[in-house]
Amino acid sequence: MPGQELFQPNPPADPSQLPDDLLKYSVQLQTKGYLPADELKSLQMFRRAADYIAAAMIFLNNNVLLENKITHDDIKPRLLGHWGTCPGLSMVYAHVNRLIKKTGMEALYVVGPGHGAPAILSCLWLEDSMSVFMPEFTRDRAGLTKLISLFSAPGGFPSHINAATPGAIHEGGELGYALSVSFGAIMDNPDLVVACIVGDGEAETGPTAAAWHAYKYIDPAESGAVLPIVHVNGFKISERTIYGTMDNKEITALFTGYGYQVRIVEDLENIDDDLAVSMDWALGEIRKIQKAARSGKPIVKPRWPVLILRTPKGWSGPKSFHGELIEGSFHSHQVPLPGAKSSAEELTALQNWLGSYRPEELFTKDGVPVPEVLSVVPDSTELRLGQKKESYKAFTPLQTPDWQPLCAERGSQESCMKAVGRFLKEVVAANPKTFRIFSPDELVSNKLDAVLDDSGRNFQWDIASRGKGGRVIEILSEHTCQGMLQGYTLTGRTGLFPSYEAFLGIVHTMMVQYSKFTKMAFETTWRQDVGSLNYIETSTWARQEHNGFSHQNPSFIGAVLNLKPAFARVYLPPDANCFLSTVSHCLRAKNYVNLMVGSKQPTPVWLSPEEADKHCIAGASVWKFASTDEGVNPDVVLVGIGVEVTFEVIAAAALLRKLVPALRVRVVNVTDLMILAQSGSHPHSLSDEAFDALFTKDKPIHFNYHGYPLELKGLLFGRPGIDRVSIEGYREEGTTTSPFDMMLCNHTSRYDVAVAGLWGAAKSNPAVAAVAAQQAAYIQHLAQKDREYILQNGKDHDDCFDTPKFE
Repeated sequence: MPGQELFQPNPPADPSQLPDDLLKYSVQLQTKGYLPADELKSLQMFRRAADYIAAAMIFLNNNVLLENKITHDDIKPRLLGHWGTCPGLSMVYAHVNRLIKKTGMEALYVVGPGHGAPAILSCLWLEDSMSVFMPEFTRDRAGLTKLISLFSAPGGFPSHINAATPGAIHEGGELGYALSVSFGAIMDNPDLVVACIVGDGEAETGPTAAAWHAYKYIDPAESGAVLPIVHVNGFKISERTIYGTMDNKEITALFTGYGYQVRIVEDLENIDDDLAVSMDWALGEIRKIQKAARSGKPIVKPRWPVLILRTPKGWSGPKSFHGELIEGSFHSHQVPLPGAKSSAEELTALQNWLGSYRPEELFTKDGVPVPEVLSVVPDSTELRLGQKKESYKAFTPLQTPDWQPLCAERGSQESCMKAVGRFLKEVVAANPKTFRIFSPDELVSNKLDAVLDDSGRNFQWDIASRGKGGRVIEILSEHTCQGMLQGYTLTGRTGLFPSYEAFLGIVHTMMVQYSKFTKMAFETTWRQDVGSLNYIETSTWARQEHNGFSHQNPSFIGAVLNLKPAFARVYLPPDANCFLSTVSHCLRAKNYVNLMVGSKQPTPVWLSPEEADKHCIAGASVWKFASTDEGVNPDVVLVGIGVEVTFEVIAAAALLRKLVPALRVRVVNVTDLMILAQSGSHPHSLSDEAFDALFTKDKPIHFNYHGYPLELKGLLFGRPGIDRVSIEGYREEGTTTSPFDMMLCNHTSRYDVAVAGLWGAAKSNPAVAAVAAQQAAYIQHLAQKDREYILQNGKDHDDCFDTPKFE
């Protein structure tokens, strides 16, 4: 059958022996002479101008038009930047512009090789997008001098694409995420095409490997398209790339297997013709797929286009120096002539290199690009890549339904996630085109499945669900979920990422990179608000006793705590009603990273809707029902932070009331973790006066905390009287056991809390001190008896999690 050679059980050991027929799966097109002469000249001149500026940005602080011979004084004191990828990036930029001008295509440009900032900045300056947002970067001599001299200099542009780069929605600092971000950006943007450059170094990463499947979650009737362009220039910083060593048959086989149509762009003598015809073909294929879907006759398993662009690394730069190959090798990756500041020989080589672009043909004496260079730039400013509103001012606030009617009755038992699932179902209904859930195949397991009642999963490769426009993306790649969420959020919409607690750490560094991007975006004068990045962390260690130690890890809390305080929020709502209040708030919030931690198992509902609302607004409160005399004049303060550990605090308070009636306890619950931070260190942190009012000025405080105790110590550091605080939390102890045994293992059980409260109260209450040793021994005896029962019976006592009663 056709194509069966792709699946030989015993392929040849030498890849070069693969059958030539494999190449029939790549698209063959006539390229030479494709472009009219004037269009070809314009593209070539734009590329020369962009490459000249990019190279000059790395080296020069003066003499930017090369009107005089370059001197050592014209060279920057520190040479920073990455040249090798720049020629390819500027070439694709020029050709995307050509396509925009020719067809009116709406496009964004996402660049995986983020170190190629010189190429992107030069193109932005040429199309006059820089001056729109930063008026000092005028498209003339003064603006060009400022652009070139300030690159990688203090107070200027960094060597990376970042949020201060117009048109950017992805930095590319940590490789692997350009593709998934691009797919997130085109969801619910039916007219948008994202040209995504995937460097052949980035293509080696696991996140990119998974993201090649992301098109299988795109409904062409409702969303736009990604045009992936794999830039194969053969080298990373000091080694060959995997893709650079693959021949066309191997690459064709790989991407055909992924489900793409492959076009190899590699005719270096006619590269502009080759790339132009390839991009025209690719857009035609995209439109064909979209037209079929939007006419109600979608193509089953459509093959989207992918371009493989083969060019030499550092193309048009120095060919060689001191006997070493530079162009087409890893020596061009960063600064090809690093000694230009002090070496006369390297300075001469730089003069020859920059002069080879013939800048006098590209710019007037006033530094203005000549008309031939600019003729490739789209006439409509709104269509220029640096000025697309989707990249900086497209935010649409969510319409959130009233959460209080969905609340459970106080005193009942309810799963936080079940309640949230019902709420999210209504959020989807109210926001059919601006809200999505990105979940690593855990939505049902995490009890959020009510959202699927009216909205299915958007898995288009599954014919049974194809074209139904579901709001849920489920793929077992946390990296792909995170990347899609970032792209969706930065282009103006709002998303949610629910996950097993233990595995959110997989996207720790992605989340940090995103937070850095949004911090820089907030500091610009022109980027507008975006929705918050919202995480729900459930299936927590406290109820992962059935899956075992591998599923017990609350470390993502610490990852968020380490972010810039202005952008980090961590919430641990104690019950379903508080969680509803919290998730409603987070979905409306802007510019933050919101982490919400909760349980999927039924637990007591402690607060009414009205009480929950007030509690969440305050961030913490005294729970009078569990306290002695409503918390007045306590001997000790017991604090719960997290669903299960708060239950243990309340159970401990009930136990102490029974065993030690003289002990006066105040029970406090904290739902907004950030209130504990040292006064003034976080926007939500309590003043010292408010902290003392809540936790008393001098009484012992015992925290029973869901996360790692060290995190809480860091938050509390600097508070007056910190020596009176004791903390228990997750101790990295666990196995496949019972829920209550997990509490015992980590010293967060009611017995551990009660003993801590007993000894704390004994410091100031003589009546408690008189019985403390005896009662502490008895409580520890109870703990041991419970542990023995669990080991003998394989389960907890049946009444272990009954709601404590206060008589």
